[in-house]
Amino acid sequence: MNASSQLNRTLGLRLAIVMVIGNIIGSGIYKKVAPMAAELHSSGWIIICWVLGGIITMFGALSNAEIASMLADTGGEYVYYKKIYNRFFSFLYGWSNFAAIKSAAIASIAYVFAQSLNSIVHIPAVFSSLKDFQIAGIFYPFEGFNVKLVAILLILILTWVNSRGLRLGAGLSTFLLLLVLAGILTIVVFGSTSAQADISASFSMATTNSQTVTISAIFTAMLAAFWAYEGWNSVGFLGGEIRNPNRNVPLSIAFGLLIVIVLYVLTNIAYLALLPVASLEQINAAGNSIAAVEAVKVFWNEGGVIFISILILLSTLGCTHATILSNARTSFAMAKEGLFFPKMAKVNSAKVPGNALWYQGIWASLLVLSGTFDQLTDMLIFAAFIFYGATALGVFILRKKMPDAPRPYKVWGYPIVPAIFIIFCVFLIGNTIIARPREAGIGLVLILLGIPFYYWFKRKKSS
Repeated sequence: MNASSQLNRTLGLRLAIVMVIGNIIGSGIYKKVAPMAAELHSSGWIIICWVLGGIITMFGALSNAEIASMLADTGGEYVYYKKIYNRFFSFLYGWSNFAAIKSAAIASIAYVFAQSLNSIVHIPAVFSSLKDFQIAGIFYPFEGFNVKLVAILLILILTWVNSRGLRLGAGLSTFLLLLVLAGILTIVVFGSTSAQADISASFSMATTNSQTVTISAIFTAMLAAFWAYEGWNSVGFLGGEIRNPNRNVPLSIAFGLLIVIVLYVLTNIAYLALLPVASLEQINAAGNSIAAVEAVKVFWNEGGVIFISILILLSTLGCTHATILSNARTSFAMAKEGLFFPKMAKVNSAKVPGNALWYQGIWASLLVLSGTFDQLTDMLIFAAFIFYGATALGVFILRKKMPDAPRPYKVWGYPIVPAIFIIFCVFLIGNTIIARPREAGIGLVLILLGIPFYYWFKRKKSS
């Protein structure tokens, strides 16, 4: 193989775990408790949804880990789906990752970074006269353009950093993650032990609207929780750059996700001990407030605003960086096979897929202009769970197609664990179509756009 298309295996287990955690902890831990409160109206049910979301995500991760232990390589699920299904479905996943899932995740997290920066240092308005300009009554690209412009600049700067080399990118992820973990643990400890905290209030099953919590409300609220857990599978995209990937990829997914689940539950207990559900509902209705900021205000007053705003800046900076780093590898793997834009198959002098990083950065920047934070996250979670369910189904298919293949790791609780995850994915997808039709529709359109592109790339490859 040509040296210009070779990647270096430079990441061990420790850095792989850092990449898992760094890809997950972004904006969800600070913002998503408010929309969950608006759906559930009960602190106890919010905690249940965080725990349930973590368990379901772990079921999906354990299912993914069995396949990763067999087939680990650059591109993650893109590589797995060729063995499980066929090249067409594999392409559709890679296309969806580029068009709707990971690129939208980059856009969403960068957007929250810019929002948080604006809360510390007011960013002057830009093109305010165009704020009511709209496309089809859905997209308002110039609304809050000052914030969106900062988000775009962040994406482009971090894309440049990642194009300079993998070790540089992984080192930055480690440094940022240590700062973020220290900050989050500070909130948990000081928030939970402050005189204003009422831990028992975090587990109250009473609702503020005196109505019973419905199954649909639980699934809709869990869209928020799943956004916070999103990114756990990104280390699989780096399979070609991880030492001993068949062992280290599944281990990093399991350990990294377990750490995040514990951290999320403890942090949300602290939030709910400090803020009544009714206050969180008001924060959600306001649209421009962040729940974590209001919670820290309770025990540190206005001085806490700077602390939490800086923490959100670091978290979203680290998560945007980690997502940019990992996701471009899928597009690179597709291009190497002639099923994506040819220039994306090239490795630069730093031995990273520089062109794939820049294509991704430009598209993510356009997605920043397309909608609000919650619109983007609901859309990408809907799209992602279509493929997460397909990966879990792949455990059953490969057990039948390749019964004698070496499996360094076998999913715990087979066949119940992957079966529960598949059933849950079906319900989540169906409920999102009913409860969030616009976001589901945009996600489906972006996925289906991959069909004509597949045949176009295939024809170009043949010719």
